Amino acid sequence: MQADNDILSLLEATSAQAAKEAQRAVILQPGALGDCLLTLPLVKLLKEALELGGVDLVGHAEYIGILPERSCVDGIRSIDTAELHRLFTTPNAFDLADHDPLIHLFADYAWIITFLGEPGSDFEQNLIFTANCSRSAEVITLPLQPPADRYQHVAEFYREQVARQGNLPLEKARIPDKEILIKVREVDRDRGVELLEQTGIDLSRRLVVIHPGSGGLKKCWHLDNFLGLARELRDRAVEVLFLLGPAEMERLRPSEKVLVHGAAKCLAHLALSQVVGLLSCADAFVGNDSGVTHLAAGMGVRTTAIFGPTEPAVYRPLGPVVTVFRDPAGDFAQKPSPTLQREVLGKLLPSLGLDDQKPVP
Repeated sequence: MQADNDILSLLEATSAQAAKEAQRAVILQPGALGDCLLTLPLVKLLKEALELGGVDLVGHAEYIGILPERSCVDGIRSIDTAELHRLFTTPNAFDLADHDPLIHLFADYAWIITFLGEPGSDFEQNLIFTANCSRSAEVITLPLQPPADRYQHVAEFYREQVARQGNLPLEKARIPDKEILIKVREVDRDRGVELLEQTGIDLSRRLVVIHPGSGGLKKCWHLDNFLGLARELRDRAVEVLFLLGPAEMERLRPSEKVLVHGAAKCLAHLALSQVVGLLSCADAFVGNDSGVTHLAAGMGVRTTAIFGPTEPAVYRPLGPVVTVFRDPAGDFAQKPSPTLQREVLGKLLPSLGLDDQKPVP
């Protein structure tokens, strides 16, 4: 009799686990790197509160490719191959054939969260129709940002909207404090060490990575500020590395690139997986309101984020060791700010175990 009960309990547990794994969610996230990283707390909410077997992300491959095995995201798919543009047509003109790729795309999901379309839009109606061709599915449409008059962190806003529409307790909407969102693997660190050795960085010294760019020019602190920080750090025997992406390489004038290379070593045009490796070796990171800043913070790197026109209460990076400075002046990107440079150094240097005074020659 006891053996029969044990077998029955095992079968029930196996069945419950299979049912859980069958319940999956997908998030349609068309945003850039920062948007994708700020969606991770929502992924965590879906997995924990709804006890789902997995959550997948559909987005731009260059941004989401690093997430599986390093985050709570289980799988990814490129938004460029998903034919989602078809869902924007009017419902009376929308047509699905048998074995349509769109039906197959959503067939495995009981929950679909989309940042594409708007509530009540043609896109949402077509998405609901498509999803329910395979199974009963809950579809929730979210805006990419909260209302302009609502100073709530965007990650908490996402979680709150889903909690309300999914009948979850609102206390679950609070974003976890000081949580690491991106877990670094040993292969990442090995890749980072290799990159730094190739660049000539002295690995026995402290390393500060500076990323002076952002997706929007108005969000970029004047380059002279970053050059000033680099010189002050190097005067204290700190290794400094400028990280330049495609936007910075295109935006910076030749004379500015000369100044950057003169202030510190540089790396440019890295794949995002290489950036993860590089940041995993850094003692600190300094950057604007950018995707790379969100990445550094989410990895647990000591991060200093410089905000200008954007509101840090809404968009501050999430991570265990983040310091935010804001200069809302209209000339944030147009001229240097020696005062803010001193404030940044005043926080950064002690965090690295360094004195605020320059060493005597």
